[in-house]
Amino acid sequence: MAYQVLARKWRPRNFAQLVGQEHVIRALANAFANGRLHHAYLLTGTRGVGKTTIARIMAKALNCETGVTAEPCGTCSACTQIDAGRFVDLLEIDAASNTGIDNIREVLDNAQYAPTAGRFKVYIIDEVHMLSKSAFNAMLKTLEEPPGHVKFILATTDPQKMPITVLSRCLQFSLRQMTPQQVAGHLQKVLDAEQLPFEASALPLLGHAANGSMRDALSLLDQAIAYGAGKVEEAGVRAMLGAVDQSYLFDILAALIAKDGLRLMQAADGIAARGLSYEAALHELAHVLHQIALVQAVPGALGDELPQRADIEAVAAALAPEDAQLYYQIALHGRRDLPLAPDEYAGFSMTLLRMLAFAPAEPGQVSRANSPAAPGQVSRASSSVEPGPTTRPSSPTDAGLAARVASPTATISSAGTASAAAQPMQATAEATPATAQAAVPAPQAAAVQVPRPAPTPVVAASKPVPLPQPAVTEPAAYAAPGNAPIPPWQDEAPAVIDAAELALQSFGVASSPAIESEPAAPAIPAGPPPEFDGDWRSLVVQLKLGAAGMLAQHAELVDYRPGHFELRVSAEHKAVATRDYQDKLRAVLAEYYGRDINVNVTLGESTGDTPAAIATRERAARQAAAVDAIQNDPFVQAMVRDFGATVVPDTIRPL
Repeated sequence: MAYQVLARKWRPRNFAQLVGQEHVIRALANAFANGRLHHAYLLTGTRGVGKTTIARIMAKALNCETGVTAEPCGTCSACTQIDAGRFVDLLEIDAASNTGIDNIREVLDNAQYAPTAGRFKVYIIDEVHMLSKSAFNAMLKTLEEPPGHVKFILATTDPQKMPITVLSRCLQFSLRQMTPQQVAGHLQKVLDAEQLPFEASALPLLGHAANGSMRDALSLLDQAIAYGAGKVEEAGVRAMLGAVDQSYLFDILAALIAKDGLRLMQAADGIAARGLSYEAALHELAHVLHQIALVQAVPGALGDELPQRADIEAVAAALAPEDAQLYYQIALHGRRDLPLAPDEYAGFSMTLLRMLAFAPAEPGQVSRANSPAAPGQVSRASSSVEPGPTTRPSSPTDAGLAARVASPTATISSAGTASAAAQPMQATAEATPATAQAAVPAPQAAAVQVPRPAPTPVVAASKPVPLPQPAVTEPAAYAAPGNAPIPPWQDEAPAVIDAAELALQSFGVASSPAIESEPAAPAIPAGPPPEFDGDWRSLVVQLKLGAAGMLAQHAELVDYRPGHFELRVSAEHKAVATRDYQDKLRAVLAEYYGRDINVNVTLGESTGDTPAAIATRERAARQAAAVDAIQNDPFVQAMVRDFGATVVPDTIRPL
């Protein structure tokens, strides 16, 4: 007897054998049991999820000799003939091959005749979305009111291409893709029934490779059995699929944790030496990082049967949660950009180097970068540069440009008018000899006073000045073009700048470091930390909490005794008050104070004194103050009054 492939041999014969479509099985079984039979059904879903299988089971349920039932016997002549594909009253039509109106007209002409051997004449039209528009129009009336002995079962992988008039005449069921766990469980049952040796760790690989299709999974299982000469082994399945050995992934993660670039590249070369797929490597790396993040957020979420559970838990304990999230995102982007790389090895190695180069910002860095500047002053966080002998002092235009670079401001728009910030005038520029040779002493590093608004620069007529040696103008040189009056909202006349400086500013380049860099943070004195003073929020800011920060941010201090913290968390944040988060917070506090610390967390009504709530209120207050300052600014009010401008509230950001 010829060999029958597993996908056909293990096709379900009744509703009980179907896997992963419980929502469809329940509805159909109840309909058959109660006699509520619709005349047209539409089954949608991707390939290999059971559309044709369910249609054939429905045909058996309608024509079984025991009666219309949700559990066809499978032994009567009607059931056996349907399973063998020889039942005369079951017509399976491939719409991809019979797309025209003539094919559908022939089907509809035969529908009026009574069934020959069965109770119902069942039409299964597969890939029905391939029918032409005229064919759909021809079957509309029959599909809506067919003879009582006719049942239509339509199947498609693309219901969006079907006319809405057809969809409205059918009872629609959407079949889901099966999970890797469901696929692996079914494959294990098949191998047990076939009495074939297998390794349990190989089945999840086939389940992931099937992408939700049971037919694809059974086909891959056939291929794995042939590859392993009658055995299904993890190594053989990985080699067949081009998947990555998990040990290489943990070598990569260990190198990332140790910040060892040489070891990281050796792991990448090991994948190349074995001829494995780099695309699959990034896919598996993202999958492992997902499992690591799952362990960090929900301890005990991984199944006991996972072979790499011990390795995953070890990496989860050594890797910071924010690093795991960052590596996962980089792996996804690296896999997406792999076709754009010069070659797959370059794309894969650059993805690993990106993981090595980037790291999440520390809490202190974020707070320093976002700290508000003093009123009327702008500071730029950059290294100071010693001005050269030809460096000119900062002009009001430089200050205005620095203010726009240092922090976002409100966007002011006006219909039919220019923007609020006037653009530099483009004209032929020539500097006077005295101006071109002037050398101004380097100014002292100090915060620049920002004028409101920045005056419009005007180019004075002079000889062309080469870009390598930009001309310098006197700070007090001002001119108004054509003796034009100064606008009432400007405090002084526009500054005269040279053409080279104007060209540099038009591209957003500053010619001199006229803005003082932010002073470095004071060094933390060595020695034991001071005793807790009762300020829980300040303590949370000083600690490097990691995952424990979720609990610390949403907890308020109820009581404190030396070595004992009594915290309270509201019921809405009880998810971060688990024993695991408490242990992590206790460990961080013990490491900070150098002694054992007891942390007791209770659930109760919060008074809003948690660090997260305080920070939210402060941000709201700063935002309200920024909005009020913009709305009451005389310049903004003048623009609104004179030019009909409007302020976009969403663009206002506090300094």
